[in-house]
Amino acid sequence: MSIGHTLLGLLESGPRHGYDLKRAFDEKFGHDRPLHYGQVYSTMSRLLKNGLVEVDGIEAGEGPERKRYAITEAGVTDVQRWLATPEKPEPYLQSTLYTKVVLALLTHRDAAEILDTQRSEHLRMMRILTDRKRKGDLADQLICDHALFHLEADLRWLELTAARLGKLAEAVVR
Repeated sequence: MSIGHTLLGLLESGPRHGYDLKRAFDEKFGHDRPLHYGQVYSTMSRLLKNGLVEVDGIEAGEGPERKRYAITEAGVTDVQRWLATPEKPEPYLQSTLYTKVVLALLTHRDAAEILDTQRSEHLRMMRILTDRKRKGDLADQLICDHALFHLEADLRWLELTAARLGKLAEAVVR
């Protein structure tokens, strides 16, 4: 995820302080990985330097001065360009799990056990996500669905690989 573009998009609704941006980000996108304040301010500094945001005001308080940031026209254009650009599909052609299975075969370890252990872990995560989805709002349901669909695809791969383990062993152990 592009944190800079996300913060820019949040600024389109109006100027905000770094603290407000962090809170909005965490509320909408950071359930599992909230932003650190340092990440917000370093990103805002870079966006400011690149002309994508400007300081809309500075407020003095008991602590350090609080800058209020506003998106510039260049920032709006940048967000529009980013939103219109499709994400590169992740083909997962080199996965750690595949590497573990092949190495297990090459070292005469039990690759089926690795697949079974991974299947159990995937099912455990799917139960957690399904429970979270059931209790969550629409946004949480959609992000959980995204993760669940990926896990389901992984499970199909695990089953297919388990069914072909003998042929894979013949191919890699030569």
